[in-house]
Amino acid sequence: MFRKKSPRTPETAALQPGSDLEVAGSDSVPGVRINAFRIGLVGGLGVLLSLVIGSAVTQLSTVLIYVGVALFLALGLDPLVSWLERRMPRPLAIVIVFAAVIGLFVGLLFAVIPLVVEQAGNLFRQFPDLVTDFEQSDFVATVQTNLGDFVDINKAVQSATDFVQDPNNLLALGGGLLAVGSGIASGLTGSVIVLILTLYFLASLRSMKKVTYRFVPANKRASFASLTEDVTGAVGRYVVGQIGLAAINGVLSLIFLSIIGAPLPVLFAFVAFLASLIPLVGTLSGSLIIVLVCLFASPITALVALIYYLIYMQVEAYFLSPRIMNRAVSVPGSIVVIAAVAGGTLGSVLGALVAIPIAASAIIIVQKVVFPKQDAKV
Repeated sequence: MFRKKSPRTPETAALQPGSDLEVAGSDSVPGVRINAFRIGLVGGLGVLLSLVIGSAVTQLSTVLIYVGVALFLALGLDPLVSWLERRMPRPLAIVIVFAAVIGLFVGLLFAVIPLVVEQAGNLFRQFPDLVTDFEQSDFVATVQTNLGDFVDINKAVQSATDFVQDPNNLLALGGGLLAVGSGIASGLTGSVIVLILTLYFLASLRSMKKVTYRFVPANKRASFASLTEDVTGAVGRYVVGQIGLAAINGVLSLIFLSIIGAPLPVLFAFVAFLASLIPLVGTLSGSLIIVLVCLFASPITALVALIYYLIYMQVEAYFLSPRIMNRAVSVPGSIVVIAAVAGGTLGSVLGALVAIPIAASAIIIVQKVVFPKQDAKV
């Protein structure tokens, strides 16, 4: 059987090999030229540029962290400057805030930190005696009697004591003597850099916002400025609220630990303040550290401290935090938990600190940008 050949037309001839007609010259079929070398070259350059940018970001990660922390603190101090601005010119308000921040930093550096270091040294020197008193206490004897031969408390405590008293173990945990020294030096240097950047950002915050607004089209500039003010205001109020909660915990801890005769109350109050800066788990972690150290000094003191911190955590969770943080950042409790856990997983302590204001900013953007656009689609 033979197939009947279809008639040879100019259109079909253009598709057949050896034809004198080109697809590019046909009126019905647009010309498409694919240059594989050019596509490969551009793709390779794109991948190379991405690797260079990623490497630069990795190498500049410390600087970017300094800038982010400084901007975060500047947004937290801006509400205070705005409050003072109602009563005096803004330059004078900035100078007063500058002086307060520098005074706080200097006071922390020359007054609180030496006292904390001294009490920490006293803790290490008194630690063997505290352990001995703990091992000979009636509390340990009672617990050991109830546990029987299942766990030897004295042996476990002695092993932990030997490990802590060995300087090589502590240096190994810190990465060695050189790593510990460089870490302290870089921490002090970073604190100074963050302080300088914070003061600079605080002084030029409004001009920075105005320059940022210029990148937005004029017809959308007003709404963008309003949204930016809401977001930065939420971040600033969050910083103020978190520092306020930490200060309350630190002051109350100092008063209470001094009353019950706990060892090294200034050191533990400082620990409570620093730990409370971390959302959700900070207060609990600081409380556990304080109670465990008090346990070596006196089981009764540890029990009283445990009862106090259990009560304080309930007061903070149901009374202090809602009244302070709801005014600062209006974020549902479930989102707070998710944001803090996710931020801590991605960025450790710093990630947990900035996760909640980022969540608040996202909620503001959704409420003022996404929802109105969806409601307008009728």
